[in-house]
Amino acid sequence: MSAAAPPLNVIVDTDVGTDDLMAISFLLSRSDVQIEAFTVANGLAHVDAGAVNLLRLQAVIGANIPVYIGRSTPLQGDSHFPDAWRKKTDTLPGVNLPPAAGAPQAQSAVDFLTGRLASPANPVTILAIGPLTNLGQVFQQTPATVKAVRQMVIMGGAVGVPGNAPESSSHPVAEWNIYTDPYAAQLVFASGVNPVLVPLNATNDVPIHEPFVKEFKARSRTPLGTIVGEILDVDQVFIHQKTFFAWDPLAGVAVADPSVVSTTSMCIQVQQSGSAIGQTQQVTGQPANTQVSTSADAKNFKKTFLAAFEQ
Repeated sequence: MSAAAPPLNVIVDTDVGTDDLMAISFLLSRSDVQIEAFTVANGLAHVDAGAVNLLRLQAVIGANIPVYIGRSTPLQGDSHFPDAWRKKTDTLPGVNLPPAAGAPQAQSAVDFLTGRLASPANPVTILAIGPLTNLGQVFQQTPATVKAVRQMVIMGGAVGVPGNAPESSSHPVAEWNIYTDPYAAQLVFASGVNPVLVPLNATNDVPIHEPFVKEFKARSRTPLGTIVGEILDVDQVFIHQKTFFAWDPLAGVAVADPSVVSTTSMCIQVQQSGSAIGQTQQVTGQPANTQVSTSADAKNFKKTFLAAFEQ
């Protein structure tokens, strides 16, 4: 009998939104995945509040994974999620997380990532489910760090489909994670890391509707599953309006099971100015720099996601 494969080492770079916490809870529930560290990006949650919420989530299962805090502003510009969304994400009303058992690390997210990615002989998978501020800064300052990235899976972008940001636009072309720091996103796409991008193209295939919530609550048997059920209640208004999708959870499942998305090689660039700022655009005639998920297998996602919380 052959020995079981070692767990997949993963660093999660996150802005600690509610869908981030769902994705993270999924990965924490998988025996074949080992989260090595969390790095907090400025996005849905303010970085300090997001870091504390990651520690509180870990307290549910007694985990002790280090949390590193990133900068509180984009690398360029001043785009941000709506204030009301951020307040709700910081405070998580209705989600019964225990107090944090520890504190975030004193070292910054960028300093941690720069040191951790210094050795290509010790590669790691990165799941990026927030604005790409931390990773853009690392790759800009120390380009060789991309050699230590085994794979990067990014939730973000909208390639040739409608976006969802900014809130003020009647016909948005950008997606929130990319829109919040388009300069950092362009640095990542140009870095040579060749990420798997899970954009709205794919997440649109995986809506979270009320029957999914009902089935999840009926089948969940774990403490983290209880938390995910409470998170789904927090987002019930969006679920009822049929405007809630498995954004970050789909990217999280794609780390554990890449077959959940179908990808095509493309050259992606990010619009840096004007009314289309933050738009992820396919550029023809240029070498591919991204594996873009053009669709997702909703049935496979549902099966894999639910199974993690039944054990």
